[in-house]
Amino acid sequence: MPAKAQVLPLEQDNAITTDWLVYKNGSKELVPYIEGVTTESHALHQWLQIIPDNPFPISFVAPKGLCLFLNNQLIFVADATQEYKLNLAPYARSLEARHGKYLLTVWHPQQQPIVSTFRNIEVQPQGESKQAGESTFAVRVREYVNLNAFIIFTLLLGLLYGALKSNYPSDFSSLYNVNSFFRVSSLQEGFLVKPVSSWSSILFVLVFSLSLALLIAAIHTEMLHVRLLAQLIPASAAGISSKIISYTVLIFLFILLKYFFLKMMAFIFGLEQVVHLQYREFLRTILFLGIFLPVIVLFYLAFNASMPQAILVIANMAVSLMLAITVVRVFATVNTKASVLNLHLFSYLCATEVIPLAIILKLIVFNF
Repeated sequence: MPAKAQVLPLEQDNAITTDWLVYKNGSKELVPYIEGVTTESHALHQWLQIIPDNPFPISFVAPKGLCLFLNNQLIFVADATQEYKLNLAPYARSLEARHGKYLLTVWHPQQQPIVSTFRNIEVQPQGESKQAGESTFAVRVREYVNLNAFIIFTLLLGLLYGALKSNYPSDFSSLYNVNSFFRVSSLQEGFLVKPVSSWSSILFVLVFSLSLALLIAAIHTEMLHVRLLAQLIPASAAGISSKIISYTVLIFLFILLKYFFLKMMAFIFGLEQVVHLQYREFLRTILFLGIFLPVIVLFYLAFNASMPQAILVIANMAVSLMLAITVVRVFATVNTKASVLNLHLFSYLCATEVIPLAIILKLIVFNF
């Protein structure tokens, strides 16, 4: 074979790609790694063509204990979960290339490494002027979040809201009417009289669950690709569609089971008389505010590529405000029946609303 056939295209020099490999079971043969399918290997590999005299900077998010090897020589160990930048070129100078290439290995002792955060860092041309203190490298993101799943589920969400309005016009009007939202008496209208006791109420809750699941999936996807995840777990590498479906089911079950949680806590505190009013207000507020969540998802689809940091902040604020407003509304509505300044009632509301709010915000928004 001619010698020039061994040379990769110029754009592949000193560049990491998404072409990761794993060892085939029971052999020393490297086969392509398929995300979401190959889950048992603790090591992923990639052949790199490195020119040692040129910089080869990369950035990646690594959990504590992640190790990088170049030609089976240890070159890096993550001492904490954070973002790292590493120049591979100096390590290649002391190693011998194999057929003109070097084998990069990413290994973790407890889990399969998440390699979707590995990116190249673009080196500025030497002749380009830069101000004092400005970094030599600028991040160039080569990997893009697959938005197809978000687009499909957003379209489905629009169809579902349209179907609910067509098939349950009275419930839709009583729930999403602004005037009704500010009237306590509207809690006695529509399915809110007996929440989650009819097919219409279940469908409204299910559509809301899908709306919030879309936004949470977008937040977690951006935290993985743009910010940091404080704890990188293997499940975060799963497909976006499966994440959205899983989040939808979890949110739906949380809303349904909250009623039984309130009943149990009210029995402990001796406040059974406020459970129905509290749950109806909780349900009305999150369903009303939930209709605005698809708008945030549309912003994510439109501007994620150009300003991901800003979109991430907006999405986090939207979820935080929705949950905080819901808690405030519950306090205000319960106060119409009994003063929340009563220490016993205040303690009950803190146990059933404030503490769960803090836990949810920690899990969804502030877990990075």
